[in-house]
Amino acid sequence: MVAMFGILMPMIYLSGFAFPIDNMPAWIQPITYVIPLRYYITILRGVILKGHGLLQLIPETLTLLGIGILILFPSSLRFRKKLD
Repeated sequence: MVAMFGILMPMIYLSGFAFPIDNMPAWIQPITYVIPLRYYITILRGVILKGHGLLQLIPETLTLLGIGILILFPSSLRFRKKLD
C-alpha cells in the first residue's frame, strides 16, 4: 500500500496520463522527465491514437531503454546470489 500511494500515484499524475504536462506548474514540469511512465504514455498515444510508426517514436523508445539500463546496471551489481 505504501508503494501504491508513495510511488505509483505520483508517477501516474506526473506522467501526463491524468493531467497534461503543459498545464502543470513550471517547477514540476522538469521533474516529469525522470519518470519512465511519461515516455511510455507518449509511445502509447502515438501508436494507438495517432498511428505513428517505430521511426517516429525512436526518441521516446531510446529514452526508455536508457532509463532501463540505468536501473538494471546498479540493481545487477547489488544483487548477489548466495549458495549455501
